[in-house]
Amino acid sequence: MVEEIRNSLIELKDEKYKEFNKGLCPDTNKEMLGIRVPVLRKLAQKIVKENNWIEFVENENTIYFEEVLLQGLIIGYSKLKLEEKFEYIKLFVPRIDSWAINDTFVPTLKINDKDLEKYWNFILLYVKSTKEFEIRLAVISMLDYFIIDEYVDKVIDILNNINHEGYYVKMGIAWTLAEIGIKYNEKAMRFLEQENNLDKFTYNKTLQKMIESYRIESEQKDILRNMKRKK
Repeated sequence: MVEEIRNSLIELKDEKYKEFNKGLCPDTNKEMLGIRVPVLRKLAQKIVKENNWIEFVENENTIYFEEVLLQGLIIGYSKLKLEEKFEYIKLFVPRIDSWAINDTFVPTLKINDKDLEKYWNFILLYVKSTKEFEIRLAVISMLDYFIIDEYVDKVIDILNNINHEGYYVKMGIAWTLAEIGIKYNEKAMRFLEQENNLDKFTYNKTLQKMIESYRIESEQKDILRNMKRKK
């Protein structure tokens, strides 16, 4: 099954897109084939329907970037109960070596409202990790599922207390806080205006992403520009 799926991926390779995608994903250590995400999604859904995917997903000896991403998509589309899916997520997370794999995988999980508390408790384990993409998984999960009334204050508090030098952690925090700034503007502005634990890079990136949003009023963008840290 592993070789069969790998051969299917090789047949889908696109050299032109490969060169483009390599520029977007310099963080991965895997070889790229150059397969667009919609094509991989379609293949993942087909494999899940055939119900013969466990051997492929459990295989740790992956060669290609798209092979790892396909494993994540299959886990996301699988019909397992959430507790069962957690076991495969735990198996998969150490293989994530790219923001693109992480940020495509997380929304594919499509966590239901009734499962939010379980998923929240699950990702809190990764908040405490020392590994860049494990923390990124938790942060992007907060972005995708938890910028809602019941969790937004908890999200702000957790993001304020993550201390990791990884670029993709910092960018994930900035992106998530900027989205909070759009959906819960008063909360975000209070947080940004008061003393907080964000380093200069993350703080200024948060402001930048809010300024770049078409959902922020121009008057507030002027305020945000004046809030940038110089030191």
